[in-house]
Amino acid sequence: MATVTFDQITRVYPKSSTPAVDRLSLEINDGEFLVLVGPSGCGKTTSLRMLAGLEHVDEGTIWIDDRDVVKLAPRDRDIAMVFQNYALYPHMNVAQNMGFALRLAKVAKREIEQRVLDAAKILDLQDYLDRKPRQLSGGQRQRVAMGRAIVREPRVFLMDEPLSNLDAKLRVATRAEIAALQQRLGVTTVYVTHDQVEAMTMGDRVAVMKDGVLQQCDTPRVLYDDPVNAFVAGFIGSPPMNLVQGVVTEDGVRVGTASLAATHGLRAQPGHQLTVGLRPESLELGGADGGIPAIVSLVEELGAEAFVHAKIDGDEAATGLTSAAVIARVEPRLAPAKGERIRLRPKPGAMLFFDAATGERIRTAARVPDRR
Repeated sequence: MATVTFDQITRVYPKSSTPAVDRLSLEINDGEFLVLVGPSGCGKTTSLRMLAGLEHVDEGTIWIDDRDVVKLAPRDRDIAMVFQNYALYPHMNVAQNMGFALRLAKVAKREIEQRVLDAAKILDLQDYLDRKPRQLSGGQRQRVAMGRAIVREPRVFLMDEPLSNLDAKLRVATRAEIAALQQRLGVTTVYVTHDQVEAMTMGDRVAVMKDGVLQQCDTPRVLYDDPVNAFVAGFIGSPPMNLVQGVVTEDGVRVGTASLAATHGLRAQPGHQLTVGLRPESLELGGADGGIPAIVSLVEELGAEAFVHAKIDGDEAATGLTSAAVIARVEPRLAPAKGERIRLRPKPGAMLFFDAATGERIRTAARVPDRR
């Protein structure tokens, strides 16, 4: 096991003036499962490949424990990588695929057999050791790729979107298996995904990236409850946080045609344009005279819950605020009908505020509780 430290690393690809990764600094603790997440092109895979030695580092250093590995060859970094496409040799059976790296390292045959068998037991692959990859399902192939990494007994696991080729049901099952396996082995793991649900359910901490820049790194709960900017707020959560236009008033904030009282001090001057963040579960159906007027455009019935998609009434002529689409999670028995006019009332203390121009969080006087 090992700690991993990215110290101001930068990667600029040839013929590009914009860094793919821009001064990334991040420390990953010994035995931690850290997930790099963000939209396509945000720099997460490039960061992983720089750690693996598969991508050049233009500036900065990468440390594994107290050793700078930037100039080391991939084989000398004591890491094992699980790729998106499994990268299994089709002419080899499962046992041969899992033990291939050990044979290259000239490990004794008996030791290879024992390590492969031990890994196969962990991954429930004992009955498949003689099969070729074409005879396996997608989930089984992924477990073989995991086994190939495990037998090397590396100090760091690197995983680059390993579940992206699996169907939805199998992804859910396999992500639970990977998280449990990592906890059992205790190996420091860096995992890349574009799926924020995957990130939130697997990572001890999650690092959110955008345009090559680290936005926030914290536990899933803190990212959800206390995002530092509108990008993190809108990216983390399913359904995502509602981000709507607002303007500060003397006694609160105006959203659409509704004036909402701020239950804690908003540090902004009246007339200031901002973005109001509201989680779907923080909106409830209001009475005839309370809340934000909206018209229902769609209701998603999911059995235990219902998601109401609605469009907020805007009053652009009077306030400069246009209409906006929002999602509210409600009790299914209380769900309104499509086309119905409703009012959505934010729960006390549920509103988050962001600067309309920069997207940065506007803090309120009330302290957000630390739930780490």
